[in-house]
Amino acid sequence: MNEWAGAKGARTRIFCGVRPTGHLTLGNYLGAMRRWAEVDQYRADALFCVVDLHALTVEHDPARVRRLSRQAATLLLASGLDPQVCTVFVQSQVDAHVRLSYLMECTASDGEMRRMLQYKEKAAREERRGGSVRLSLLTYPALRAADILAYGTHEVPVGEDQAPHVELTRELAVRFNRRYGATFVVPRTVRPPVAARVKDLQDPASAMGKARARTSGVVHVLDEPAAVRRKVLRAVTDGEPDVSYEPERRPGVANLLEVLAACGGGEPQRLAGEYGSCGALKEAAAEAVVEMFRPVRARHAELAADPGQVDAVLRAGAERARGLAEPRVDAAFEAVGLLPRG
Repeated sequence: MNEWAGAKGARTRIFCGVRPTGHLTLGNYLGAMRRWAEVDQYRADALFCVVDLHALTVEHDPARVRRLSRQAATLLLASGLDPQVCTVFVQSQVDAHVRLSYLMECTASDGEMRRMLQYKEKAAREERRGGSVRLSLLTYPALRAADILAYGTHEVPVGEDQAPHVELTRELAVRFNRRYGATFVVPRTVRPPVAARVKDLQDPASAMGKARARTSGVVHVLDEPAAVRRKVLRAVTDGEPDVSYEPERRPGVANLLEVLAACGGGEPQRLAGEYGSCGALKEAAAEAVVEMFRPVRARHAELAADPGQVDAVLRAGAERARGLAEPRVDAAFEAVGLLPRG
């Protein structure tokens, strides 16, 4: 099977998405956003999307989704994405995502959807809260696949927790191509080398998630410097006075070393030998995070003061995204036997 169906000779294309389900965190920035700005937008034809439709799979406040969608788009630009170089847009403003999502539902099986770990975790969380589990939470991976496949994406830069979604997308693309003819590029996962999954500072066994109810261990990109320092200095380590990089035995210390390495460069193993105590390590990590976020926060403030500028970027991005996605989605509709649009 040709994994590059319909894309021979084309420049590598990447698709990256961020969900507006909470304030973006240090984990989002180190695991994805910084690399997008420093590397990915320049090395490929890159699309960066605020995947707002994904926020509707669970109980939500409409005003909050709108607010966080705008904040996420503004932060993507503040982190260094250049709309003259890449495409920045909002998912719901490009109808091709929803159209193709239905075809992906028709391609996937019920078992595949139910086996996805995130569905099991989120469904259990909703049930514990006494809420109902929305059907869209089960079929969300089909929408995620549509996001990627609509653009002929070659590479999807994600952390380890999102890799299963890309693997399912690959399987759906191959299955569709076999059934109906070569239509979709089969994408591959690209994982960042360091700090792909920053851990919660209070719970180093869990990822630093933006939607966590307990936020004392979550550093947000827009946190005030004093709040950043307070959270890092209170990070859970262990009772041992020295510093060593042992992720299995000392996850809290390892997490701080990985954060420090990602902020300033270097290897966690080497950095471990430079600090005589966990207190000194925390001080260094706190200062590194504050300084890393300083220019991002300043640029965000400038953009937030001129929302019309952000709106113009998103309108232009959505227009280009529609131009890229609609021909492929139209071809997919015809491939499955539907009449062409007039």
